[in-house]
Amino acid sequence: MLISVIMPCFNVAPYVDAAIRSLLAQDHPAWEAVIIDDGSTDGTAERVAAYGDDRIQLERQANGGVSAARNRGLDLARGGAILFLDADDWLAPNALSRLAARLGDSVSVAAYGAFCFVTEDGSRVVRRKTGPFPEGRIIERLLVENLFANGGHLLIRAGAVAAVGRFRTDLVFGEDWEFWCRLALSGAIAVVPGGEPLLFVRQRSSGAYLRMATDPEAFLPCTRAIFDNPTLARQVPAATIARLRAQTEAENGWIIGREWIRHRQRARGLGWLRRSFRRRPSLKRAVLLSIAHLLPILPRRLAGPFRPYGA
Repeated sequence: MLISVIMPCFNVAPYVDAAIRSLLAQDHPAWEAVIIDDGSTDGTAERVAAYGDDRIQLERQANGGVSAARNRGLDLARGGAILFLDADDWLAPNALSRLAARLGDSVSVAAYGAFCFVTEDGSRVVRRKTGPFPEGRIIERLLVENLFANGGHLLIRAGAVAAVGRFRTDLVFGEDWEFWCRLALSGAIAVVPGGEPLLFVRQRSSGAYLRMATDPEAFLPCTRAIFDNPTLARQVPAATIARLRAQTEAENGWIIGREWIRHRQRARGLGWLRRSFRRRPSLKRAVLLSIAHLLPILPRRLAGPFRPYGA
């Protein structure tokens, strides 16, 4: 199976080498990298162009955003399966082979698996996500919570991508979540067995997620796009959609609170966490809320998802 790895790049010169080296180290040899330089000004394109491997294709375009870059990559991709790798992350050496094996063993439209978050310099694992992950028809879980760090641990059949359409360029936050929801509406999604990470996600202090995840308004366009999708209304009863939307809004509030705490605005974050918990209580959230209140006296290693950026 030829896998097309689509990699949008914008001013990632310090990081893109790690992403490309992780492709060169794959034990699944049938891959191509379609790298879209989205108007970088820091020498990113020059670093990519320095590689002599004919599996690496570089395309330059004026800055149009990550969705436009991914869509351009889809125009050029030739593989039977697609993986969207962020240029500041990297893959485990066996990531493509494990994903391809699971996708090949199923009739699912996509397969995904474990990943972990690492510090900006890549020297230390911050948090692991090893499962258990839902599989099969996951749309109702995905509506409430984006289950994917990004597309780097999700291998998608090219035919499924063609069927669901492109990334929406009118969304500047949550555009990937909206795309994954359309994908999940199109068929079952499989899980790669094992807790060994497929993907290493670099947590950058200047990343778009960190800038926007504390803004309640940033969540509204993608949430509307997801829940107003006519395909969703045809597959899920209206009462269920209404219930899930309320849970999603509570989940978004939890994310906002967590991110404020990670930005060292603890009092502001606690307010959001408490409101979210009242709307969607659970034992896990009760434990996490207690941890958030005790952060000033807890060792850093026990901060869990509330560990401040850069710590």
